[in-house]
Amino acid sequence: MEKKQGFFSALRHEVVRGLSPSRSRARSRSVSPARSSSPMSALTWGRKNLTGGGGGGGGGGYYLAQPEQLIGRSGSLRPVMEGPDPDEGGGGGNIGESKRLGSGLGHWVKGQLSRAPSVAATAAYRRNDLRLLLGVMGAPLAPIHVSSSDPLPHLSIKNTPIETSSAQYILQQYTAASGGQKLQNSIKNAYAMGKLKMITSELETATRTVRNRNPSKAETGGFVLWQMNPDMWYVELAVGGSKVRAGCNGKLVWRHTPWLGSHTAKGPVRPLRRGLQGLDPRTTAAMFAEAKCIGEKKVNGEDCFILKLCTDPETLKARSEGPAEIIRHVLFGYFSQKTGLLVHIEDSHLTRIQSNGGETVFWETTYNSSLDDYRQVEGIMIAHSGHSVVTLFRFGEVATSHTRTKMEESWTIEEVAFNVPGLSLDCFIPPADLKTGSLTESCEYPQEERGKNNTLALSAAHRAKVAALENGSFEDHRPVWHTDV
Repeated sequence: MEKKQGFFSALRHEVVRGLSPSRSRARSRSVSPARSSSPMSALTWGRKNLTGGGGGGGGGGYYLAQPEQLIGRSGSLRPVMEGPDPDEGGGGGNIGESKRLGSGLGHWVKGQLSRAPSVAATAAYRRNDLRLLLGVMGAPLAPIHVSSSDPLPHLSIKNTPIETSSAQYILQQYTAASGGQKLQNSIKNAYAMGKLKMITSELETATRTVRNRNPSKAETGGFVLWQMNPDMWYVELAVGGSKVRAGCNGKLVWRHTPWLGSHTAKGPVRPLRRGLQGLDPRTTAAMFAEAKCIGEKKVNGEDCFILKLCTDPETLKARSEGPAEIIRHVLFGYFSQKTGLLVHIEDSHLTRIQSNGGETVFWETTYNSSLDDYRQVEGIMIAHSGHSVVTLFRFGEVATSHTRTKMEESWTIEEVAFNVPGLSLDCFIPPADLKTGSLTESCEYPQEERGKNNTLALSAAHRAKVAALENGSFEDHRPVWHTDV
């Protein structure tokens, strides 16, 4: 029995000595040290020696705890050795140095930190991604100008196309299901507050598709929306440490972002699209007053009528400026045949940008919003939750430059109130630093292909705000992305 114990003790001693990262490197270089596929052991050794021999600063070692450092291009875990590699750092040239405890570990930690993305690069990527989310999804406008005080057209069958008369009938049903015309006309102002999450979920290029596999990394925040007759509104969104404000005093529409400042919107006064997402049934009915019924479709298992509204050429021309020309803007509304309520809304606009070099680039932005959880608030049916998917598609003369970015937003409504006392015209006054020049919707697109064009007088900051789309930051920083090639 004593012999057996001595044998196992010696064996255990040899195993421990063989796995030790401080084991002597005096052996031949053909003999490699013991390796371990356990990432946790590597993290332990790395953190113990950051200040003693790491050379990369005490805080830098926390990059080793991030899962992206263990994920290669194939998406699988690469083996991590439990100590310095003799082929890296000091190697076998200085045998005496390698015999000191942890002498090669400092070189190994330095190598790990050099491969990790810097704090500045990661922060810049997140900031650019957030700018794209807020710029495109924060406060988009409806396609055309309408006034909530405009009465709905009377239902007419004689000498009226069937598509138009059908749309009028559907809107009459929608108004009745939302609370009725009389009750809606009694509303002078409204307030809504909600929470939301935004995330860039997918990027597709000509050669690969990059998908976000970690929804927990979504940017969270909230918004407040105020509305008042006639045609006044104000919205404020705070997401991921950034705030976007937009408003309308009935005469002009303005918006303020941290990267562009305060500026007016090009074109006529238009309602906020967020209000059409189940929060303002009266403006929604007025928006589709000139629409046509183009058929039926099942949406989320529910049979719906489809109303289509096309923006007139005069409005498109008024919203265009310089090399950025808005070619079309189409709005679709899906009204439930069972409840009469709006359950899905989709709009798409196409912009053509002509650069100085002669290349023509097109940007197509498509919004798809599903409206859920309708509940009565003071007799008015309000959608208390929803989900939007926005696709930003860039294409042009060169097929390899095509990109498609997919963004998503989920929101819930926490509070809704009508006829709020004390709300006055002062709440909708534009900011004092409002710039005289207006900007088109295309100012939120990546500016790489028209960086030399100064017609739009855009700052360098927002020319580069979506560097992830053009410069490949999705591949360079991989904390939450999975690549399919």
